[in-house]
Amino acid sequence: MKKEVLTVEEYLQKQQLMGKEILNPAELCTYTGFSKSYLYKLTHRREIPFYCPQGKLIFFKRSEIELWLLKNKRKSKSEIETESQNYLATKKNKK
Repeated sequence: MKKEVLTVEEYLQKQQLMGKEILNPAELCTYTGFSKSYLYKLTHRREIPFYCPQGKLIFFKRSEIELWLLKNKRKSKSEIETESQNYLATKKNKK
């Protein structure tokens, strides 16, 4: 029963976050599942987009985070096979 309550609370919390465009570090950790220490490591290395309007507090724009999370896509086997077939077909036509 207690686990179900936590799941409902987590669900409601994530639904609330979906409506926000600007997130603080705690909200971003909930949204992404990152630990707070990992998030601060990313900001320290400037590997994740963030805003620091007054020098100490940091904020994140959800749309930028979504783009950042989806970069460096790894192709599936079927995508690679399709590309190789297309490449071979165009190479044969050039000969």
